[in-house]
Amino acid sequence: MEGLADDLLRGVLTDLGGYDWGICEFVRVSNTLLPAKTYERICPELLNGSKTRTGTPMRVQLLGSDPHFMAENARRLVSLNPAGVDINFGCPAPTVFRHRGGSALLGEPELLNEITSAVRAVVPAHIPFTAKMRLGIDDTSRAVDCAQALQAAGIDELIVHGRTKVDGYRPPARWEWIDRVRAAIAIPLIANGEVWTVEDFRNCQQATGCADIMIGRGAVADPLLARRVRGEETGGWAEILPSVATYWLGVRNKVVPVHAGGRLKQWLAMMRRNYPEAEVLYERLRTIKGAADIDAAMIAEGLVTQAQLAA
Repeated sequence: MEGLADDLLRGVLTDLGGYDWGICEFVRVSNTLLPAKTYERICPELLNGSKTRTGTPMRVQLLGSDPHFMAENARRLVSLNPAGVDINFGCPAPTVFRHRGGSALLGEPELLNEITSAVRAVVPAHIPFTAKMRLGIDDTSRAVDCAQALQAAGIDELIVHGRTKVDGYRPPARWEWIDRVRAAIAIPLIANGEVWTVEDFRNCQQATGCADIMIGRGAVADPLLARRVRGEETGGWAEILPSVATYWLGVRNKVVPVHAGGRLKQWLAMMRRNYPEAEVLYERLRTIKGAADIDAAMIAEGLVTQAQLAA
């Protein structure tokens, strides 16, 4: 979820709890060896033992198509002691696809194997090594071939998003195809796609045969979903609201003012799916463009103080 699930949102979501581990936004690998600061910028959790401030391990995701440079960058990443290394073979974004990254490689199982084998050779056994894929580019005919190629390359776990590249994010996710992939490999498989509620989570487990589920947009839309799945009591919007304030304070410190408001509104817009209170706050802020004006509105709502903004 590039551009959305950055370290600020990862921080507030994991503050609320319920997650076993997470994956940062992808690090784009081309024909160069990236400096350590690139990894630390995209995944600043590396500077905290590869964990969020509340202790959730954060794995680092690589995206690229050149086996040599993917391996060399993985070697650099390993020197930073990540909680895990993941390869992205699932991103459907047009720009990524045009540059032969992410889901663009799902028509070439042999290349998937070559890339992943090269990375496996430099990732030590004690660091979890995973890959994420979609079911294909425009059909599912090579889904099993891709999964088996990744397994043969030595990954520890496979994450499968139940759509093709062409499917984008249109529902439904093809959970039945995740089950077919799971049955064709011997390593653990984590299912992903269209899990918005506890009921979706249980239905996905049943349909895919997977005990473990990755939630992405569902976690953003309901920051308490991970804990609800675990059967924990939650405080609803009243529990989330302080995290909205924390997020805004983080955005104001990180993002240039002209873009800051859009980040907050994007999150509130997604939470409208589950929380009427998010709709109210979104509508309150929707037409306010200036970051300073949003500051004033947040102060008026009692969410932040001038002292916090000035800190």
